[in-house]
Amino acid sequence: METSTAASPAGGFFPSFLLLAFGTLMAALLGAAHHLGLFYQLMHKVDKASIRHGGENVAAVLRAHGVRFVFTLVGGHISPLLVACEKLGIRVVDTRHEVTAVFAADAVARLTGTVGVAAVTAGPGLTNTVTAVKNAQMAQSPVLLLGGAASTLLQNRGALQAIDQMSLFRPLCKFCASVRRVRDIIPTLRAAMAAAQSGTPGPVFVELPIDVLYPYFMVQKEMVPAKPPKGLIGRGVSWYLENHLANLFAGAWEPQPEGPLPLDIPQASPQQVQHCVEILSRAKRPLMLLGSQAVLPPTPADKLRAAVETLGVPCFLGGMARGLLGRNHPLHIWQNRSAALKKADVIVLAGMVCDFRLSYGRVFSRSSKIIVVNRNRKEMLINSDMFWKPQEAVQGDVGSFVVKLVQGLQGQTWASDWAEELRQADHQKKQTFREKALMPVAQHLNPVRVLQLVEETLPDNSVLVVDGGDFVGTAAHLVQPRGPLRWLDPGAFGTLGVGAGFALGAKLCRPDAEVWCLFGDGAFGYSLIEFDTFVRHKIPVIALIGNDAGWTQISREQVPSLGSNVACGLAYTDYHKAAMGLGAQGLLLSRESEDQVIKVLRDAQQQCRDGHSVVVNILIGRTDFRDGSIAV
Repeated sequence: METSTAASPAGGFFPSFLLLAFGTLMAALLGAAHHLGLFYQLMHKVDKASIRHGGENVAAVLRAHGVRFVFTLVGGHISPLLVACEKLGIRVVDTRHEVTAVFAADAVARLTGTVGVAAVTAGPGLTNTVTAVKNAQMAQSPVLLLGGAASTLLQNRGALQAIDQMSLFRPLCKFCASVRRVRDIIPTLRAAMAAAQSGTPGPVFVELPIDVLYPYFMVQKEMVPAKPPKGLIGRGVSWYLENHLANLFAGAWEPQPEGPLPLDIPQASPQQVQHCVEILSRAKRPLMLLGSQAVLPPTPADKLRAAVETLGVPCFLGGMARGLLGRNHPLHIWQNRSAALKKADVIVLAGMVCDFRLSYGRVFSRSSKIIVVNRNRKEMLINSDMFWKPQEAVQGDVGSFVVKLVQGLQGQTWASDWAEELRQADHQKKQTFREKALMPVAQHLNPVRVLQLVEETLPDNSVLVVDGGDFVGTAAHLVQPRGPLRWLDPGAFGTLGVGAGFALGAKLCRPDAEVWCLFGDGAFGYSLIEFDTFVRHKIPVIALIGNDAGWTQISREQVPSLGSNVACGLAYTDYHKAAMGLGAQGLLLSRESEDQVIKVLRDAQQQCRDGHSVVVNILIGRTDFRDGSIAV
């Protein structure tokens, strides 16, 4: 009896162990079968005879989302998607550098409120885009970057141009995904497009390995040995490759929804809006600062403009909000922003951020009540722990908030003396500019006077693209966009080289507009070769180069503080002749043609209307207009 009792637990242990082992083995086998796609292949066929390819799925999603342009620099990794886009009527525009393709997509996103799309090849094609993607991130532009990649089987095995692209773009993009099967292309792209526009807009990245883009028969030829291998190991490898191929294409052409997913756009609560109405209703000297977020969808720019005019509060406009009120609007204050902020008792930061552009918040008076509204909470409260404190912080869509704020105030008005005081200060500053325009310079033309004449010449349908340092910084004080969404600058990142890409995207979005690019001579070096792109694609733009033979924004501080002009000097290069060598028209302005500035600008306009891109090389001298401006 004792022996029987002692043996009982041991007799129960082995069956339990065997059951556990068997269950573990079965779970591992089922997991492996799932990983290999065996279950999916049982229910979804592989059409081995089809000549369709994954690029067609990419193009179908883009068309369903209203994409009209894809910017690219061609590479074999992405050829199928470019061909498919062309077949579906999506215009494919190839540039001479990948960074230009992303800048162009950024411009499309800003001007249309939709997702701008760029597609580049693997490895160096993608690394060439990093600056533009980071610029889009900081400017909060919804850009979709499609990147080629080595085949799924050859990644991490030393394939051509194969690097860890996902790790490179995760810090830059709000959504990153690598497509591993053809059937995943459509849902992945739909999710990426929604992510780009939801919340705080920004760039997204989708990696498309070469074997998910090309047709079955071509991938099979590269992946599976033509002759059946001999030996157990060879047959095992062959089975694995054939199964991998089948899993790539299983269910590839089954119908899937292609259209847009719902967007998640934060909105201010009614309680927050009401609290802000109460704060603003008690203001005597209110001031509003509107930034790029204010003109994001879903609020149309015209509706926002009407709301701002109804509100009647003096405004400073920055970023993409420049031009919101048109030219010379009485509510739009241009100059002396720091002084105005010190005097205001209530300030509404509508999409503006307390970074270096607002002296990190130190520009505000301690007695001012500050309302801040932004889609991004972290950005909204930046430096509020040190230099400023918001009275009300609202995380939500800026344009919608402004419209609701105006509705809540129900036609309230403010005394006109505050706005008049700001306008008088504006007029005084403009008088100073007029005096500076008349001052002689040591050589060539006075840039202040040149830009005043540009301001007089610009038509109402113009779109302004600015790319540079000193010349563009001067232009920001003198040249006014004629309406909403008619000004493109890099944004907070201060990137040089945006000009050609922004101009390309702008002219395609606004074919009836005159696109004027204001370049510094240093910045123009990045964009020169793209005049080949403008000529080949018959996209006429006007480029004005403020050529002072140097990186003047840097030398302005470097020379007096460090005693050397090292690395700051350039030459009075014949950029207009270089552009002519690329097929564009070239014009020169110098002191010898000082009285011909407007005539030359008119000639440039006419040539642009005739379908030619034009480069006007303007030799300028140096002034003290921007002494003390920020360079670092």
